[in-house]
Amino acid sequence: MPRQDPGQLDVWVGQSLAYLAILPAKKEAAVSGFDPVFEQLKTIMKPYQNELVVKTDEPGHYSLNTPFKRPDSYVLWFGGVQIKKNYVSYHLMPVYGYPELLQGISPELKKRMQGKSCFNFKKLDDALLEELKALTQKGFECFKHEGLV
Repeated sequence: MPRQDPGQLDVWVGQSLAYLAILPAKKEAAVSGFDPVFEQLKTIMKPYQNELVVKTDEPGHYSLNTPFKRPDSYVLWFGGVQIKKNYVSYHLMPVYGYPELLQGISPELKKRMQGKSCFNFKKLDDALLEELKALTQKGFECFKHEGLV
C-alpha cells in the first residue's frame, strides 16, 4: 500500500482545521434566529433558579435541576429551554410526573406538545406565554409539595 504524500496530508489537515474554525460561527448564526423566542421562554424558567439548581446557562440552552437527589445520586430534572434546528423546545418535567397538570390547557398549547413534557415553538404570542407561565408555576408547586424542591 503506497504511503500518503506528507504534503497532501498537511493540506487536508489545514483544510479540516479551517473548516472546524468556522463551525462555532455557523452554530451561532443558527442559534440567533430563534433568540427572541428562547429569551421569552427562558424568562418563564429563570424565576425558579434560586430554589432550583442551574445545570446549564449558555446561549441557546438553559436547564434547571431540582436540588433533590435519590439515594443513588440521581438528580431530578425540572426543565429547560433549548434552541433546536427548527424550533425552540421548552421541557417541563412536572407535567410528565403529574399529567393532570395538562387538564384544561388550550388547544393551541396542546398542539405544540411533543411527547409527554416538551413544547416546541417557532414564535410565541402573549396568551401562550402566560399559559405556559401558569403551567410552569403549577408544576413548580407540585414538585415543592412533594418535597422535590
